Amino acid sequence: QVELAESGGGLVQAGGSLRLSCVGQTRRVEPYRMTWFRQAPGLEREFVASISGSDRSTTYADSLKGRFTIFRDGAKNTVYLQMNNLKPEDTAVYYCAAKSGVMTFERRFYPYWGQGTQVTVSS
Repeated sequence: QVELAESGGGLVQAGGSLRLSCVGQTRRVEPYRMTWFRQAPGLEREFVASISGSDRSTTYADSLKGRFTIFRDGAKNTVYLQMNNLKPEDTAVYYCAAKSGVMTFERRFYPYWGQGTQVTVSS
């Protein structure tokens, strides 16, 4: 069982930055593919970014490329999401998730989830 805990959310003005963290609390997450999703009110949870456990290759939602960066620190057992130039439409609860194996955008294939952290971007 992989237990994950997100942190780093908060209220920020448009154009600002936040760094979200996702720490593995019970097991090392280094072998797992780690992915960030987000869910805005009234909308479905959507893919944000993913990083592999093997070669640390990354994948981003097309609309977020250039503003968001995912990276991981094995020593801290943590995956990060650096978010720059934030916009009001980035307001959502951000979740990290873990899975073994290949990349997928589909949240149903991720067995392990954190509780989420709220990000609110004011205009």
